[in-house]
Amino acid sequence: MSDFTIYPAIDMRNGKCVRLLQGDYDKETVYGDSPYDMAKKFADEGASWIHMVDLDGAKDGKRVNDSFVIQAARELGVKVQIGGGIRREEDIAHYLENGVARVIIGSIAVSNPEFAEEMVRKYPGRIAIGIDAKNGFVATHGWLTTSEVKAVDLGKRFAEAGAETFIFTDIATDGMLSGPNLEAIELMASETGKSVIASGGVSSLSDLAALKALSFAGVSGAIVGKALYERRFTVKEALEAGGLQC
Repeated sequence: MSDFTIYPAIDMRNGKCVRLLQGDYDKETVYGDSPYDMAKKFADEGASWIHMVDLDGAKDGKRVNDSFVIQAARELGVKVQIGGGIRREEDIAHYLENGVARVIIGSIAVSNPEFAEEMVRKYPGRIAIGIDAKNGFVATHGWLTTSEVKAVDLGKRFAEAGAETFIFTDIATDGMLSGPNLEAIELMASETGKSVIASGGVSSLSDLAALKALSFAGVSGAIVGKALYERRFTVKEALEAGGLQC
């Protein structure tokens, strides 16, 4: 598994492009008034995937910012994956039928794993399991709740159910520009035996190189947010650094 993909991240709240510090809704920075314009910027720089999160949806349990997601998927010629507020099959179908490449199931994988497994089987290759971990345990509902489920155990369950892609976020590193939790990411990849996209903590091109070095274990990409917004590097620079695909 040699391909390593960068996923520029667009977190949406109140129709704007924002970042939260460690998922804290009270620690928000607004980086743009238009999620679509931000997605276009990333696409113009060479990204072939865009990672979008409906933060309002994650908190409210329903789709809120879906129009921006669908517009990006239909108009920009990039693949889009979306998470946040996806609780029903209707939500999944809504996105997939409107051009979105992949839908991320997070909280529902803990609260209703039987339903999540059914969706994995019904939409093969189109569902990613988002696992957000706090001290090794799964956090849900916009990271407002920490469950008693171990992140690795949840990953293994869904790997057995047929999930091919996992998005693993270590909340302690998210938005901190402190470097990713390489040990936890490698563990998730090796335990599930599936493709794992790392999220949280990437601050430099060397962080991306360190993650790419774990591709032997199944780490297939990285979601990058704050580092791009803080201009630590650009999508274009990441591509030019060599061996990275966006």
